[in-house]
Amino acid sequence: MPATAPVIDPAHAQPFYTHDEYLAAVARAQRAATAYHAGDVTVDDTTYDALVARIAATEDHHPAWQSTSSPTRVVTGAGGDVPHGTPMLSLDNVFDEDGLRGWAARLHKAVGQRVAQYTVEPKIDGLAVAAHYTDGLLTLVATRGDGRTGEDVTAQARLVAGLPRRLTEPVTIEIRGEVFMTDADFATANEIRLAHGEPVFAHPRSAAAGTIRAINRGYDVPLSFLAYTAVGVPDEHAAAHSTLIGYLAWLGVATTAQSSAGMVVGTSIDEVVDNVAALGARRGQLGFAVDGVVVKANFAADQQAAGESSRAPRWSVAYKFPADTRATTLLRIDVQVGRTGLITPVAVLEPVQVGGVIVASASLHNFVDLVLRDVRVGDTVFVRRAGEVIPEITGAKLDERPETALPFEPPAVCPRCQGEIDRSQKRWRCLRGRACGARESLLYYAGRDAMDIEGLGDKVVDSLIAAGLVTDPADLYELDAPTLARLDRMGAQSAANLVANITASKLKPLSRVLTALGVRMTGRSLSRRIARHFGTMDAIRAATVAEWELVEGIGAARAQVIVAELAELAPVIDRLAAYGVGMVEPGSPALDTTETPSAATLPLLRRDGTPMTVVVTGSVPGLSRTEGNEAVEVLGGRSAGSVSKKTDLVVVGDGAGSKADKAAELRVPVLAGDRFAELLAAHRAGKHKQARQILRTAQR
Repeated sequence: MPATAPVIDPAHAQPFYTHDEYLAAVARAQRAATAYHAGDVTVDDTTYDALVARIAATEDHHPAWQSTSSPTRVVTGAGGDVPHGTPMLSLDNVFDEDGLRGWAARLHKAVGQRVAQYTVEPKIDGLAVAAHYTDGLLTLVATRGDGRTGEDVTAQARLVAGLPRRLTEPVTIEIRGEVFMTDADFATANEIRLAHGEPVFAHPRSAAAGTIRAINRGYDVPLSFLAYTAVGVPDEHAAAHSTLIGYLAWLGVATTAQSSAGMVVGTSIDEVVDNVAALGARRGQLGFAVDGVVVKANFAADQQAAGESSRAPRWSVAYKFPADTRATTLLRIDVQVGRTGLITPVAVLEPVQVGGVIVASASLHNFVDLVLRDVRVGDTVFVRRAGEVIPEITGAKLDERPETALPFEPPAVCPRCQGEIDRSQKRWRCLRGRACGARESLLYYAGRDAMDIEGLGDKVVDSLIAAGLVTDPADLYELDAPTLARLDRMGAQSAANLVANITASKLKPLSRVLTALGVRMTGRSLSRRIARHFGTMDAIRAATVAEWELVEGIGAARAQVIVAELAELAPVIDRLAAYGVGMVEPGSPALDTTETPSAATLPLLRRDGTPMTVVVTGSVPGLSRTEGNEAVEVLGGRSAGSVSKKTDLVVVGDGAGSKADKAAELRVPVLAGDRFAELLAAHRAGKHKQARQILRTAQR
């Protein structure tokens, strides 16, 4: 299951000690919810959920204290002038697998029998609306408001993508869903705002809510809509939620099932748990913000049997992800210089948990953008992190800006080498380019987990750069012993040894070369996966973004970054290849043109052709930690860093710690480190039957 934020389950929350504290918390929750439904994020999701959890825990301990205004009893939000014929209820929340299974158990009890099917769909972080169609024509769009009345936003909804003015059939129906901004919408909207001299939107949700309410604005910004239910659906299309959603799509309305997240139908809570985890893993690759997953009993008969409370249906629940947007304080702005001479501002933050991860720094994109956004030290800022996306600051709460906060002054010269800066593009660069970051690039290239060039340490690299002998890794292969021997503290024998070690690095596989190049958003594990997938550097460089997305763990956003990085590194790669550095990954399935790799030849490959998930913990005889993970992938598996129920095998070597204990707890098969070394040796010798026999000795 996805990681969860701390202390938000009422079962573990701390009750308030006094009645006054409880009432103050209820009032605070009311204010936050009203602002949220109006599009103003005054309290982030995790803080709000924790507050409601404490309120619920207090009510469990002191039932007599329960207020009629408690968020556990009423649907919160600000009302409007448009009444909803059927209330737009809220959803109860769960935050972990136990909470989800507990909800399912209560649902079974309420229905009186096993629930036959569930649906799993994204919980979109947008503004809920009800769109009314009369004889197929859009006549009214109203916000959710307080669940019973909302605001009329019909005029502003005219440009919302996914919400057609005319349906494909002349039916009278009320369609409910979320108005939101996709990631692309949000970026475009902020560009338009800046062009009109207005501050950027701080948050995609508030941007969508503010836009749908904006009257007489002098420009339009993009919005999208996804439907999740409807009122007044003909009986033949309403027997199941999945059928209803399919009917809405047939009418021409965009639905959650048609989104990149999709909607999955399952027959057991075990399937639901797996599907929730799968959607959580793809959260950062959807192209729009989701703050959780909505699980529903699929069949209308089960929904009717379960019924609903005054604020929420009992047949549906929201599994909440850790918040991917939080508010925190901007402590300072640092300026960093990358390996290619790229100069970027980086925000140093008061540490805050975002998306299940503690974030202490975030991207500020570039200096042009920073000046336009006018984010200042001391501001309360919104920090966003979705999946694999690098944390970024989306905006500041300008009404809370300290009087002492001063505009940021961009650097006049390169902070690292004091050289001139190229400001011709949005992304500023030191005019010396990679030469400015040569030291970092060379040390990383020579590191143990990369090309492992012994003898090429800090002092030697500093001497090489000072002498003007190297500016990038390819220059290393031009060095000779007499030249090196002339450096300070470098004797003839040391120089000869270093040249020999540099030459030996040419035999490293492609995965090590990729790691050594430091391609942004890759790393050791993903570099190995990329190398095995494509087989050669030529195939890697020729791959399209769509082909990159076929590599496990790479989505569209990451693929675009990698393609751009490789294009920038092209001159260095060309020179490395010319010097004979390895550009092929031995054992890659992409290089085997004789037969399709199978479990018969790759022991860690399943019969269906998918890789086993293997965790190596402790030391394996003859292998470093990195080499142990590389061996897993040579054998057809996928190396992982943590043990879970989905782990297929744990290799336990000397000095293994908690991962071995976790394997025993979860009854995951375990293979001793020395046996794994034997397995690898048998595979390399072509003794595939022996390798499979060794694998069978793994003990639960």
